[in-house]
Amino acid sequence: MDFYFKLPGFSLARTLFCGQAFRWKQLDDVTFFGIVDGKALKVRQESKGITLTPAEDRDISFWEYYFDIHTDYDELIKQFSQNEILRKACEYASGIRVLRQPPFETLISFIISQNNNIKRISGIIERLCENFGNKIERGYTFPSADVLAKISEDGLSPLRAGFRARYIIDAAKKVADGEVNLDRLFNFDADIIKKELIKITGVGDKVADCVLLFAYGKTEAVPKDVWIKRALARFFPDGLPECVGEYGGIAQQFLFEYVRNI
Repeated sequence: MDFYFKLPGFSLARTLFCGQAFRWKQLDDVTFFGIVDGKALKVRQESKGITLTPAEDRDISFWEYYFDIHTDYDELIKQFSQNEILRKACEYASGIRVLRQPPFETLISFIISQNNNIKRISGIIERLCENFGNKIERGYTFPSADVLAKISEDGLSPLRAGFRARYIIDAAKKVADGEVNLDRLFNFDADIIKKELIKITGVGDKVADCVLLFAYGKTEAVPKDVWIKRALARFFPDGLPECVGEYGGIAQQFLFEYVRNI
């Protein structure tokens, strides 16, 4: 069955391809396909919302959470627009929403993202899924920590991930053996989650902040890649303005899309 979410102003293209997720493919001008948490989905852009196909009743709450349906982005944009630079960023990048993605996939994806570009990140992740995920009707699932923890660095050579291979394995082993319990971390504040994440080799502030924002919905987390560092140095040397409040991570996503394209 199909399911429609009313979301005026929401842009699937901007949201899915702004550097926060790496497994979505565009099928035509308005239709996109992805596999999230083992669930294959086509999603179509409508004039005032999106249509999910197929969407089982039992999965609706999952997709509501994934697309952050219940956050009022119109209100946030009004809040951010008290600052002139952020107003321009929101106007340019209108339609973006911050996704809430499965923690392990998010962790591995942003480990892979280090010193990398979106096209290459997507390629490595695609090869990771094809080699170690489960085959489903329209593609492959993201591999579990238990599966990846049993693989050697040499075993990851088909990914062509370079130095990131040992980081992937370390992350998988620490998650698989429970040293870093990603599910349990939903119950804690951002600073505690971050301390747990940086136990993993290769996870520093930027990767940890990406996981905080894109997996745990900690909107105060502001991942600082080269683009955001440049933007902060140029426009906000003293930090993001007070009008962003506890939503600096969302404001940063508008700013990221703005500064890397203007």
